[in-house]
Amino acid sequence: MAYIKRKFFYFILIAYSAFTFIPFLWSLSTSLKPQEEVFQTNILPQSATVRAYGTVFTKIQPSFPSLFANSLFIATVVVILHLIFASLAGYAFARLRFPGRDILFYIVLGTMMIPDQLRLVPIYQLLVKMGLISNQPSNYLAIFLVKAIGAADIFLIRQFFLSIPRDLEDAAKIDGAGPFQTFTRVMLPNAMPVLATVAILTFQGTWNDLFWPSIVLQSPNHWTLPFGILQFKGQFSTDWPPIMALVVLSTLPILAIYAFGQRYIINMQLSSSVKG
Repeated sequence: MAYIKRKFFYFILIAYSAFTFIPFLWSLSTSLKPQEEVFQTNILPQSATVRAYGTVFTKIQPSFPSLFANSLFIATVVVILHLIFASLAGYAFARLRFPGRDILFYIVLGTMMIPDQLRLVPIYQLLVKMGLISNQPSNYLAIFLVKAIGAADIFLIRQFFLSIPRDLEDAAKIDGAGPFQTFTRVMLPNAMPVLATVAILTFQGTWNDLFWPSIVLQSPNHWTLPFGILQFKGQFSTDWPPIMALVVLSTLPILAIYAFGQRYIINMQLSSSVKG
């Protein structure tokens, strides 16, 4: 009976995985179709062509490599900022004792219920007063300030730190380690799975984000990949094959990071269980 349940569970997971893969398959198929076949019911293109991919590399302004490099740079820096600030805040909320800790933590969680659209006006006015809304490279500093930390990341890391036995901290204290040494030498090495999870989710969210970059990044030289998608959408018509080609190309780094991160998380969990 257990064997049948396990097989049925695997079948459900495989079926769900195949279902979630359909949008990507549709995007890939559309990127290989000529414009006249886009709205036909056939899934596979009848006259496959890679013309849309050539259009992506020749028609986008600025160039596709420039957009890709900007997206990679912004996403990488935002991931680093999230890991630094969220891990420090998560450790403080999980292990340190100070007046108003729990109230402050609930306030941080409360910010998760405030959508970016409601925070747009005060944040934009603050960035203008700081002189960060311009065509200069300071645009990057503006986007970094806006996306430097997330309440959800703090919550995830805090919950993970709470699951780490206090015996490890006590042993570090006996050896003479202070709070910061305990954080860097004991807590962080054991928190690699949740840090990898936060890094993956942050990278994906920043890579696909259009809302804040469209407001903060004033110069085309600072634009990211989502801006390239908008260039193929006109007022009366949309050039779908290049859009889907750009979507496919933009998805490849995310897939690579997920593949690497998943393997890393599994290995860390296995090694942690062996050590325990």
